[in-house]
Amino acid sequence: MRILFLILLTLAGTATAQDFVPRSGDRILDAQDMASDVVGRSHEFFDGGVSSFAAGGSYSYTYPGGGTAFGTYALRADGVVCSDFNHGFSRCDMYVHDGTRLVLITQDGARFPVRTVN
Repeated sequence: MRILFLILLTLAGTATAQDFVPRSGDRILDAQDMASDVVGRSHEFFDGGVSSFAAGGSYSYTYPGGGTAFGTYALRADGVVCSDFNHGFSRCDMYVHDGTRLVLITQDGARFPVRTVN
């Protein structure tokens, strides 16, 4: 798993950690946290959406109410996860621990607490 993580740790995507605005008290995930909290895990959000990060680098997002988008993801050492969807859309997000839970932050500053990690 560690070798796979190093392979996935690329400079994909254009967003950097400076493009995100974590709150005071947020702890940006480091490489070890990314490997344990993202790779091979699914994150269910409070709105019912589910992000799934397969160990092999494939990614899917199941929308609340149905429908799934598929693609790939790349982890960055600065806590940023970039996803490239098969339909052509790309995005980068940052994961942080806010003291009580894992939280996804979008580039425009929206915060999505993770309800469960599987």
